[in-house]
Amino acid sequence: MTDDFVVDVSRIRDEARRRMEAGPVTDTYGVDKDRVIAILNDVIATEVVCWLRYTRHAIAATGIDRAQVSAEFTEHAKEEMDHALRAAERVSQLGGDPDFDPTTLHERAHTDYTTPDDGDLKEMLRNNLYAERIVISTYQEIIRWLGDHDPTTRRLMESILEEEEEHADDLVDLLGI
Repeated sequence: MTDDFVVDVSRIRDEARRRMEAGPVTDTYGVDKDRVIAILNDVIATEVVCWLRYTRHAIAATGIDRAQVSAEFTEHAKEEMDHALRAAERVSQLGGDPDFDPTTLHERAHTDYTTPDDGDLKEMLRNNLYAERIVISTYQEIIRWLGDHDPTTRRLMESILEEEEEHADDLVDLLGI
């Protein structure tokens, strides 16, 4: 095997100087930037809807297991909002505008906002586990699509995915399944 890898630093310097306004997005960015921004804006919508659902469930939960379940929902809600903010920051880095428009959140989100009966903790847990499973699958697909074309966004999505998998595991434990 021959090693023919060569970095053309002169060319890279010229391109970097010529396109300063593009910020971190260089000519070697390997994917459609506008498509990545659109996908991340859907991630923002998904995470905000998850934050809303978990927050509502944490406040509305009643019953003997309320304290434990509500605490878990509150923790998950905080992490979901953090995910949305991290995705929004990446959109901004890519030169886009993070989309928090409440009028389109539901349409862009991968999950639904559910409101089971307040006393039905089991149904709240099941609704949230269902949503986490959807998020896990869609984020895995996003990560595969990004591949090596945008390693920064891929790592962001991988770190969010790891926390979503932890959420699902927590919910399975609380459900006892």
